Amino acid sequence: MTQQRLYHIGFSRGDLGSVPPTVALLCGDPERARRIAMETDGVTCLTTLSENRGLHSYLCQMACGRAFIAATSGMGAPSLSIVVNELIAVGMRAIIRVGTSGGIAQQVKAGDLVISSAALCRQGAAQDIAPAEYPAAADPFLTVALARAAERLGLRAHLGVTASVDTFYEGQERSDSANPHLLRTLQGTTGEYRQLRVLNYEMEAGTLFKMGLVYGFAAGCVCAVLAERLVAEAVDLDVKKRAEGDAVRVALAALEGLPIA
Repeated sequence: MTQQRLYHIGFSRGDLGSVPPTVALLCGDPERARRIAMETDGVTCLTTLSENRGLHSYLCQMACGRAFIAATSGMGAPSLSIVVNELIAVGMRAIIRVGTSGGIAQQVKAGDLVISSAALCRQGAAQDIAPAEYPAAADPFLTVALARAAERLGLRAHLGVTASVDTFYEGQERSDSANPHLLRTLQGTTGEYRQLRVLNYEMEAGTLFKMGLVYGFAAGCVCAVLAERLVAEAVDLDVKKRAEGDAVRVALAALEGLPIA
């Protein structure tokens, strides 16, 4: 653990108080991290730790008394890898990504949640953590805690494999963008992944999971599904708000009873 403020996240172990937290909820969107800290029932924001480089982070406390950090990873695996490395340096032992995603499988609908047990990891940053053959698997105990939390809350959630890719447009086979000319190697990937029983696309979990196994911390991921890729790309903002809130509720419920030293 370090008492020096880390270059990117902008805070140190010494900023976390006399009984520092060991768990963090990690969001790509700084506004989502702020909402967790400032607008979530049962959560008290004790202090803003940093807003350095747009990587907003907050020291929070749940109604049960458990402290945690709500932090921003930024978009994509390279940014996440920096933030996670520094969060581990200041003492985190468990990190849950609370994200958003697009559904691939037919049964995954907009507004649902996906709890990732593992990731099909097609990410360059992960190659610097471990070889391509190294598994990108979530911590099983944390994953079960997330799944049970969703069940207790009565939320529609799917447990399974996530596709983690580096790009939002080309990597997720979107041709209706500024670049309609997808590489041949990317054409048909969504259908192929569906046949492999992949549930959803997102951009961070695979690298987080590999880091968890290599660094020795518990990594988990729960994502709100904002669009059904079988149907349309459009995002309903009301559905987005509700599903993001559900993902936060699941993460907090999982944390409440989690025995992390």
